[in-house]
Amino acid sequence: MTPAKLKLLRRLKRILPGEIFLQPATLAKYAGDKWFAVHQPDAVALPRSAKSVSAILRFANENKIPVTPRGAGHGYVGGCVPVRGGIALSTERMKTILEINAKDFVAVVQPAVNTAAFQKKCEGRRLFYPPDPASRASNSLGGNIATNAGGPRCLKYGVTRDYVLGLEVVLANGDIVKLGGRTHKNKTGFDLHRLFVGSEGLLGVITEATLKLLPLPPFRANLAVGFNSMNSAVRALQSIFAAGFLPCAAELADEFTLAAAAKRTGSQRLLGCKAHLIVELDGQENSVRGEIPVVEKIIRKQKPLFVERGFGSEQCEAVWQIRREFSYALRDTGLTKLNQDIVVPRGKLEQLFKFAAALQKKHGLQLACFGHAGDGNIHVNVMFDATDSAGVKRAGACLDDLFRWVLACDGAITGEHGIGLAKKRWWPLAVSKEARELHRVMKYALDPHGILNPGKFV
Repeated sequence: MTPAKLKLLRRLKRILPGEIFLQPATLAKYAGDKWFAVHQPDAVALPRSAKSVSAILRFANENKIPVTPRGAGHGYVGGCVPVRGGIALSTERMKTILEINAKDFVAVVQPAVNTAAFQKKCEGRRLFYPPDPASRASNSLGGNIATNAGGPRCLKYGVTRDYVLGLEVVLANGDIVKLGGRTHKNKTGFDLHRLFVGSEGLLGVITEATLKLLPLPPFRANLAVGFNSMNSAVRALQSIFAAGFLPCAAELADEFTLAAAAKRTGSQRLLGCKAHLIVELDGQENSVRGEIPVVEKIIRKQKPLFVERGFGSEQCEAVWQIRREFSYALRDTGLTKLNQDIVVPRGKLEQLFKFAAALQKKHGLQLACFGHAGDGNIHVNVMFDATDSAGVKRAGACLDDLFRWVLACDGAITGEHGIGLAKKRWWPLAVSKEARELHRVMKYALDPHGILNPGKFV
């Protein structure tokens, strides 16, 4: 850091005492997320209010200092790595649930509210906030909005953007704008609040969100099913849809993932499975209890190894807790895991798993596939030895092949995690030249000096 930049940051520290930090240990703490890249910022900002965020951005904009917004730091693509230094701006102190309104079916929250804690509060009032990313116990609602996070329940209920009614956002120049509102329908002008959903900190800093809530479904039940082949599992799921059922969640996992999870959790039922399917239904208790046997009958036509039923939240959560261990179980193997949240059209799931098997043979690497099969969003994890230089090169070539195939199938290179740094290389393949130019035009309009999260995909 140059003496001139240090002088500027010390000046900002005097303007906002207790909210700007320059200590080396603090800088190191905010250098990255859950991906592999790190870069230390020159300062860390921990604002307590939108007014403070406004002051920081106004100062940074006037002095052309980079600002990298971040939430809980649990992203998987390096989206909050401050690659150009400057200020790492964390909203972690802004963690108040301002309102949960059962009559309006609306909640108003600050960005650092923990997702799982918020859901628990809502459910205590018989209200429901469906988006459920696997790391919801650790992540924040602001981060979910910035990446448009999903989760298993998005099959039936949609992703984060479907629950954002309004936002308070601080723009690059320090202006505080309120967009959208608290009504469940609103066609007053452009849907500007949705522009910031999934914007990865490139367009503004979210300081408050108004979220849509639903009535809490009073009952849930699920089926955990083991299969002798992935094709059988996929066909069982397709048959469920064909019969007119829309589960709230449908998750698939492959043999390698299941073996790792069995070792981590001690779950004997996963051993010997080449595929595993979780199907969950929710609604009124009589309806769910009546539908589960019908869905089970459909599944049994594919000759599963076993079908286990779970009734009520406690039994269902026991199944999902094992599912939430999949990612950690893969790390336990000692291999480095490149987690890719690709999406294919629903009808191409069988082709995806066949292609993954072909990639394994071609590149001599293990691929572990699991995820949200109901909407085609499968986490394809490339597993490799990071100490083997040849293996590292093969992993890169494998990703090239994977993303090109996904795009050729009219799929997407990311369904939940975002572009960040991890997928920046494939951004030009995934989005047309004209669409990339439109992104640049919008970025320039809102952030003409390019101070917000520079070095990323726009």
